[in-house]
Amino acid sequence: MKNFFLLSLSLTFLISCQNQTQVKLRIIETTDIHGYYKDYDYYQNRESKKYGLVKTATLIKKYIKSADNYTLVDNGDLIQGSPMADFVASYGKEGTHPAFKLMNHLKYDVGNIGNHEFNYGLDFLNESLKDANFPYINANVFKDENGKPGAPYFKQYIIKEKEVVDTKGKKHKLKIGYIGFVPPQIMFWDKANLEGKVIARDIVEVAKELTVKMKNEGADIIIAIPHSGISTDKYKLYAEDSVFYLSKLPFINAIAFGHTHAVFPSKEYEGIEGIDAKKGTINGKAAVMPGKWGSHIGIIDLKLNYDGTIWSVIDGQSSVESIYDRNSDMSVKPDLELSEIIEEDHQRTLKLADKKIGSSKQDFYSFLSLIQDDATTQIVSNAQIDYVKKAIQGDANLSDLPVLSAVAPFKAGGRKNDPNGYTDVSKGELTIRNAADLYLYPNILYALKITGKDVRMWLECSAGMFAHIDTNYFKEQPLINWGGFRTYNFDNIDGVTYEIDVTERRHFDEDCKVLNKDSFRIKNLKYNGKPVKDNQEFILATNNYRATGGKFSGTIKENVVITAPDTNRQVLINYIRSESKKKGFVEAKPNMNWKIKSVPNAEKLKVYFETSPSKKASRFIKENAIYPLKRLDGLDEEGFARYQINLK
Repeated sequence: MKNFFLLSLSLTFLISCQNQTQVKLRIIETTDIHGYYKDYDYYQNRESKKYGLVKTATLIKKYIKSADNYTLVDNGDLIQGSPMADFVASYGKEGTHPAFKLMNHLKYDVGNIGNHEFNYGLDFLNESLKDANFPYINANVFKDENGKPGAPYFKQYIIKEKEVVDTKGKKHKLKIGYIGFVPPQIMFWDKANLEGKVIARDIVEVAKELTVKMKNEGADIIIAIPHSGISTDKYKLYAEDSVFYLSKLPFINAIAFGHTHAVFPSKEYEGIEGIDAKKGTINGKAAVMPGKWGSHIGIIDLKLNYDGTIWSVIDGQSSVESIYDRNSDMSVKPDLELSEIIEEDHQRTLKLADKKIGSSKQDFYSFLSLIQDDATTQIVSNAQIDYVKKAIQGDANLSDLPVLSAVAPFKAGGRKNDPNGYTDVSKGELTIRNAADLYLYPNILYALKITGKDVRMWLECSAGMFAHIDTNYFKEQPLINWGGFRTYNFDNIDGVTYEIDVTERRHFDEDCKVLNKDSFRIKNLKYNGKPVKDNQEFILATNNYRATGGKFSGTIKENVVITAPDTNRQVLINYIRSESKKKGFVEAKPNMNWKIKSVPNAEKLKVYFETSPSKKASRFIKENAIYPLKRLDGLDEEGFARYQINLK
């Protein structure tokens, strides 16, 4: 009897296994292309080995060919960020948008909308999306109906039936659900374009509602495509980086994410609870993020099981592949067919980028911009101050107020992931391409009326760029706070003088939320040699992102006094033209209005900072550094040069 029972169980198990169906599904992702469709550096006017969708396409086709079944998705931040993308937005597209010429050819299954898609306004976005031969989704942006979320502005999700082949060669129908998200912070970042038109809701709250609905509508599996990064902080409503929280939702099976320009899986995420940085899972869900500008593709390989009733994910592995190998300095070849498809757009961009706007007798390199005042930010400040001073002439309420300017070094190593990502404009003829290198984003010039206290607190937030230096610690200490701050938030305010005390702990975090209420880094803040008073009034030139963002002190709508009809880049171009016409050239020698305050025990400390490893950078640093610097041997893991700095 016992043997009969065991035999019966074995037969039951065998029959059950025979009824099981297994399918391998590959998800291929691109993200944060930012207009880098061509493998070309328009700033340096040369081909690039490190980015370009035409190169990424070579890998896409390789991984499609080796897949039993696949789906191809894009995460967003597609139509803004490069000269080609900007020129399309500024001068109009001829026929199909170049992004969709390529993506239609590659036959993407679905696209998600990133935060930078809103930079040119909703009209341009909607017109561009008409060119896509595949659906676009976004779940958490709604029409503004009297200040409340109304109908969804975009298609929130899509369920597509796909024919798949199982491991035995049999065909099946698999219903794949796709759902996309964008950071709710778009309402601050692009307030001028979005206010009164749309409202963004919290990512996780919307996901909870809709993933249940998608399952009820028949989705066998759900792939989330959030334009959002990883944060393991305690969940808060309206979190910008929500991938970790999404991974805990029961009906989400895989996550193809982006936004922060990082690479996942990678060593950067090792040791974080809930994350397997080798297998590429977050709380057990396969997830991937493939860098920026087409530098990588993301691959998620899922194993699905069908028991005759439901599909389930029984395993998932993610990985990334780069188009460039730093060790060999070799890159994959571009897809020639795709390169040809956008050749006219490429030539048009070259022609526009080569338009002369003036000349300079000095170089504009940002290799030192994180440790001292710098010509690349100085020239932008000069242009902004010049513009605002002219704009307030004759205004009885504004014309007597001092004009300041806030500018950040937009190209200074990326997010500690781009050792070649520095502003590189050499002396001589200046063109539109150089202006695009000096001012990277298509922001609009705004000016605020703010107080001395706002200026001080603004700078306190900016000072988060620096790590805390312990004057009694004699091993190596990094000066730059790469992990907890972004270089584009490191605003220098020109028109006042000040020092930054890096021996003090930072007052604010990156979002200008108080970390250490009794610690202040900004010292000796002065205007015209006199201490700035809290109630003293100033006009501050900045951009629309910053002016209405609500993050930095004083950045509220009520303080805006100028909304220019021009972008900051156009203001810069006009300034270069005007100065070159008057004097034959433009100059912007750094006025060194800010510096890092002298540090006790400076000569005993081993403080270092990272910058470009190029020979040009080495020469420039040797000639222009105001601190004693010593280059350390070798490069770090990301390819940056390291310099020991004596902060005396």
